[in-house]
Amino acid sequence: MSDTIRFVRNYHDQSTDKGFQFEFFCDRCGTGHRTRFNASVSGTVSGLLDTAGGLLGGIFGSAARVGDSVRSVTWEKGHDAAFESAVEEVKPEFVQCPHCSKWVCRESCFNDRKGLCKECAPDLGVEMAAAQMSKSREEIWAHAAMAEEDKKLSTEVWREGIRATCPQCKAPLNQNVKFCPECGANTKTEAFCTNCGAKMSATAKFCGECGEKKQE
Repeated sequence: MSDTIRFVRNYHDQSTDKGFQFEFFCDRCGTGHRTRFNASVSGTVSGLLDTAGGLLGGIFGSAARVGDSVRSVTWEKGHDAAFESAVEEVKPEFVQCPHCSKWVCRESCFNDRKGLCKECAPDLGVEMAAAQMSKSREEIWAHAAMAEEDKKLSTEVWREGIRATCPQCKAPLNQNVKFCPECGANTKTEAFCTNCGAKMSATAKFCGECGEKKQE
């Protein structure tokens, strides 16, 4: 057995006086593996001494100090052995990327085909799907932003459409108005289909309901 214990930074030590337990997690996704709790012999001995001291008072008044001494030596040795064993236990679950040196989980964050973590060698299928969804999301937000502008207009006006020029003098209309500021003509002239009676816009050539051609 080596005199040193190889360890990594991506772990949490959950050990207590009662025993040893460690958590190791992926540098990329955070998925972790926790070792099973391993009871400490020194912790058990210390607990017995503390209990004896509490029951018998002055006779074993130094029991707590003896327990601390047991923990400081035996516990530390047990902790080192448990940690070394834990590292070996979880090692198959992780792999170190040769490019960025991160420790990542084999299950989700390592690209076996490329021999690199998925941060350095992303799954192209996943990236393509994510790119497509990102583009779709941008289009949805752009549409929603346009719809917010449309909300300033009434529902009826939106159905009828907005004229860019006056139907009478063809002057440009910079805003939604009922009468032309140049000639005074009514820009909201209503028309109805002679076949089905549906309302038609002034510029429509065919009825949107039945397809009948507009009578001039």
